[in-house]
Amino acid sequence: MKRRAYTLTALALVALLTALHTQAHEDSHAGHGAMNMMEHVPEQKPWGIAGQADQVDRTVEIRMGDNMRFSPEKLQVRQGETIRFVHHNDGKLLHEFVLGTRQTLDEHAAEMLKASGMAHGEAYMAHVAPKAQGEMIWTFNRAGEFEFACLIAGHYQAGMRGSIEVLAN
Repeated sequence: MKRRAYTLTALALVALLTALHTQAHEDSHAGHGAMNMMEHVPEQKPWGIAGQADQVDRTVEIRMGDNMRFSPEKLQVRQGETIRFVHHNDGKLLHEFVLGTRQTLDEHAAEMLKASGMAHGEAYMAHVAPKAQGEMIWTFNRAGEFEFACLIAGHYQAGMRGSIEVLAN
């Protein structure tokens, strides 16, 4: 009986430590986004800046599925264009849409493999539940080649990514 009590205590401790570690990691990962959202100060990124609803030039529908693909996989926008992305998760798995450069997405994907419970709180990230839809508004104020991806552990590695070409004016 004592052995069973020790086992249950050890399992409860492991569960508690895992939950605390995941929450601490989520807090540290989402910190900048939460701070920016509270201050309402958009952060300039190499691939643009958070847009405003009253500045939307057009809406782009993005579908994501359990085949680990986005549709469309390639987009072209003009520098200065503000896009409302509407993300449709057609799958049974959680997916996300994260804007960035190849380097930032590679780095973030590696972090996600280490800590798959990471929360995303930045304006350039949308977490979309199965059979649900999400939305983000982004202004592409810098020309160049950028990417988008699902960084949930294993999804990026399976090829769930796409490209955005921002044409200079």
